[in-house]
Amino acid sequence: MEQKTYPFPLKGVDSDALYVMEKLRQAGYTAYLVGGSVRDLILQKTPKDYDISTSAKPEEIKQLFRNCILIGRRFRLAHIRFGKKILEVSTFRTGDMETDALIVRDNEWGNPEQDVLRRDFTINGLFYDPSTETIIDYVEGYPDLQKKYLRTIGQPYMRFKQDPVRMLRLLKFQARFGFEIDKDAHISLLECRHEILKSSPSRVFEELLRMLESGSGKAFFKLLAEHGMLQMLLPALAQFLETPDGKEIYDYLEEVDTTFHAPGEPLLERPVLLSCLVFPFLQKRLAALNHTPHLGEIQQIAYQLIDEIFQPFFPVPRMLKMMVVSVLTAQYRITPLEKRKQQRIRIPHDPDFALALKFLDVRACLEPALQTTWEDWDYAYGNVEQEDLPVRRKRRSRPRKRGPRKES
Repeated sequence: MEQKTYPFPLKGVDSDALYVMEKLRQAGYTAYLVGGSVRDLILQKTPKDYDISTSAKPEEIKQLFRNCILIGRRFRLAHIRFGKKILEVSTFRTGDMETDALIVRDNEWGNPEQDVLRRDFTINGLFYDPSTETIIDYVEGYPDLQKKYLRTIGQPYMRFKQDPVRMLRLLKFQARFGFEIDKDAHISLLECRHEILKSSPSRVFEELLRMLESGSGKAFFKLLAEHGMLQMLLPALAQFLETPDGKEIYDYLEEVDTTFHAPGEPLLERPVLLSCLVFPFLQKRLAALNHTPHLGEIQQIAYQLIDEIFQPFFPVPRMLKMMVVSVLTAQYRITPLEKRKQQRIRIPHDPDFALALKFLDVRACLEPALQTTWEDWDYAYGNVEQEDLPVRRKRRSRPRKRGPRKES
C-alpha cells in the first residue's frame, strides 16, 4: 500500500500532545497524532481531544509517564492526565481484516500501516508527524477530506459486521460535516443495520450522548430514523417522532444545536439534553390524565417514561436517570399544571435544580411566554447563598472483599 505525505504546518496542536509525542520519540519510539484530531485540524476545526498512536506498548508508555493509567481489556489503552484533560495513547495494532467476525479483543500489536487498516473511515485514517510537519496517508484519506467524501477503509459490509458501531459513526460524520456517503458504504449500512443490536449498549449510548452534545443532534437523530436504526435502538422514540407531537423533540434538538452550541457557550449537561427527548413524552402523558397530578405522581410517571423510552436496549445509569427525573419534575414546580396566585419564589432543596433552570431556559427559547418566568427564577436562584444550596454527593464506593489471608 502506497504511503503519501502532505505538508501541514504545526499550529493549533495541543502543547501537551506535542510533549507526549516528543518524550516517546526521545525514548526511541514512533509517535503520531491520529484520527479525529488530524481530521479536524485539516478541516480548520478545533479538535475536542487529541489521540496519539505509538510503537510503545501500554506498559512501556506507563513507565515513561507517571501521570498515566492503563485502561480496557478489549482494547488496551493508556490515559495520560494533564489536570482535567486526558490524552489517549494507543499502541499500533494489527489483526485479521479478512473475517466478518465481531471484534471482541483487539490487542495484537503492529506497525503504522497495519494500524491504519483497522480504522473505520479514510478521513480518520491519517497520521500527523509533528517532527516533520507532514500528514501521512496510506488510505487516500486526505483527498477524501478535500472532496467531503465518507468511505470505509476496506470492504464496508465486512467492516460493519466486525464493529457495528461504525454504522452510527458513519451517520454521525454525515450529520456533523454534511459529507457524501460512498455508495457501497450506504448499501452495506442498510444491509447490516440489524447488527447494531450486537453492540455494547454502553458504547452505543455514549455515541448518542456525544451527538446530543455535538451541535448536530437534530440531523443525527433524523438520519437514524431515516435509515431504520432508531426504530431498533429506541422504538418508542422512533414511533413518537412519526406523530405530530414528535416534531417538538426535533424543535428542542434544533434549539440546543443552534442557541446552546454557539461559540463560547458551555455545553449543556447530559441530564438537560436527555430531558429534551423525554419532556414532550411527559407532557403528552400528563395531558391524557383525567386529574391534575401532584409532583410525586409526576416524578413516578417520569421514571416510568425513561424506562419505556430507553429500555430494553439502553439501561440508563441510575444516577443519570435520577438527575433527568429531577429536571423534568421541577418543570411542574416552576410552571404548575394548574395556574395559581402569584407566590414568593422558593428555591427547592434540590442539588439538580440548576439543571432544571437550564432546561427551562431551553423551553423559554421555544416558548417566549416563559422568558419572564425563567428570568425570575434564575435571579432568585442566583441570590441564594451558595452554602445554603445542597450538593450532590458522590456515591461512596463499596470496599472490596478481601480474599483469605495467605499463610506466610
